[in-house]
Amino acid sequence: MISADPVRERLAAALSALYARVPLGMRLGLDPMRDACARAAHPERAFDAVHVGGTNGKGSTCAMVAGMARAAGARVGLYTSPHLVRFAERIRIDGEPIEDATLTEVLEEALAIGADLSFFETATLAAFLAFRRANVDLAVVEVGIGGRLDATNVLPPPRCTAITGVAFDHQDKLGDTLDAIAREKAAIAKAGVPMVLGPMPEEARQAAIEVATKHGARIVVARELPPDVTIGLEGPHQRDNARVAWTIGVELGFGDDACARGLAEARWPGRLERIEVREGELAGTWILDGAHNPDGARALVRALAKEDVGAVVFGALADKAWREMLGVVTAIDAARIYVAPAGRAPAEPRVLASEAPGTPASTVGEALASARRAARSRVVLVCGSLYLVGEARAALLGLTPDPIVAL
Repeated sequence: MISADPVRERLAAALSALYARVPLGMRLGLDPMRDACARAAHPERAFDAVHVGGTNGKGSTCAMVAGMARAAGARVGLYTSPHLVRFAERIRIDGEPIEDATLTEVLEEALAIGADLSFFETATLAAFLAFRRANVDLAVVEVGIGGRLDATNVLPPPRCTAITGVAFDHQDKLGDTLDAIAREKAAIAKAGVPMVLGPMPEEARQAAIEVATKHGARIVVARELPPDVTIGLEGPHQRDNARVAWTIGVELGFGDDACARGLAEARWPGRLERIEVREGELAGTWILDGAHNPDGARALVRALAKEDVGAVVFGALADKAWREMLGVVTAIDAARIYVAPAGRAPAEPRVLASEAPGTPASTVGEALASARRAARSRVVLVCGSLYLVGEARAALLGLTPDPIVAL
């Protein structure tokens, strides 16, 4: 009889306890997190940080900045959300997901210290604990939702903050105008700390500048890239993210060589990610991209203008602007397969099919197989939700996923 792996068993128990906190969602408010950090002897003060917010592109930008810092010789922590396949993807040390044994220990510690914390607050505390243990020189921290009341905003003044862009998403929490959303995001600004602003509508830009200035931040407009720079992430929209990342690197004092290497070597799963499946019924080329709001969907369609897409697997959460997203994606002339992502309430596949002709599928596996048959040798695109992308990625790569959390 093969004995069970005790580390995996403990990790499974810790993740189960963490997932039990999902009903609290991604709660907005800083007091519970501040209290928990105090009880943990302030792990958030143990490292320098870069704090990045924005509607789209903040994860990609964080990945680029983390790569630049590693190229410059720093020991780097990276905290992002959500995960696609395994929870450990959220907490990375020097480019690699945190090891199971360490993840287990920091989760157990965070769960015990912050008994009243939500899922996201607990995950954030675990990341700070992990970064302190690893003695990272720099932590690159992605905002969860908004900024002003996001759990990550307990960080002391970081070395740099940034907003990659502002578009409509999470209106139920952040407000229903670009002005309101920008004000929430810009509230990560700190006195004397540079805030890099990426391209955004003028209404949002003016609101962000006003809030950041009131906080005493120094506004820095994302600069243009040197003409010979290579960006490792696909899509023309990544150039805007790269501009933000490059400007952060300049503010941190990284040399041009380190900045260029960080951009060239950046990889970020689930964002215009190309996967080649060699064998079986799913064999062929796949492109995976979350595109979970209209702005992201438009960027995706622009990026695929010259791609030979034969089928699209689309799924979205019901509380997203799925009608507008679907309207954008239908510009791609291809067979459409609709499926419900796991997590919270999805947009029903049959309702999607009534909006734009397509074939509903009952499972992600069925959707992938149907799309592959429809596309034949052409590319299959999976989009509309990062949670759907995570499920598809696990199926295509033969990975065992941790449970999905849709907050």
